[in-house]
Amino acid sequence: MVLEMDHVETILGQWKKQRPDLDCSPMGVIGRVGRARQLMTNKLDDVYKRYELSSIEFDILASLRRLGEAVTPTELYQTLMLSSGAMSTRVDGLVKRGLVERQASEIDRRSCLVTLTTEGLALIDKVVEAHVANEHQMLLALTEEEQAQLAMLLKKWLVANE
Repeated sequence: MVLEMDHVETILGQWKKQRPDLDCSPMGVIGRVGRARQLMTNKLDDVYKRYELSSIEFDILASLRRLGEAVTPTELYQTLMLSSGAMSTRVDGLVKRGLVERQASEIDRRSCLVTLTTEGLALIDKVVEAHVANEHQMLLALTEEEQAQLAMLLKKWLVANE
């Protein structure tokens, strides 16, 4: 199979011409991962915007849905790698929109639990369906075997670098 040239290939060719002594092959991987990330982010954001959510709001609602139980804001921000201030602001906005609610903790009066409302649950279920369909669409250029291979290679890299 012959692949068309991509933007990264053009850049690599320019470097090869200007610096034939330099092995720029890592630029091929890193550059393509970076470009793929940007393209994916744009396509993912399109889905979130359809439902009037930011990517962080989607992550909060999706985390609550997949955890399946009320959690403390601390547990939530550690799961999402956000600061406590950023989490508090986002949760406040979701509370105002009626998508999540805070419940007083029975164990610690200084703490609360965050949980999805009925409206939040219904919304995130719709958004996750659209999100997964979008992800399937983004990966159509790869066979299932290629997708599994790419997932394995990315996992290997992440385990070594996280």
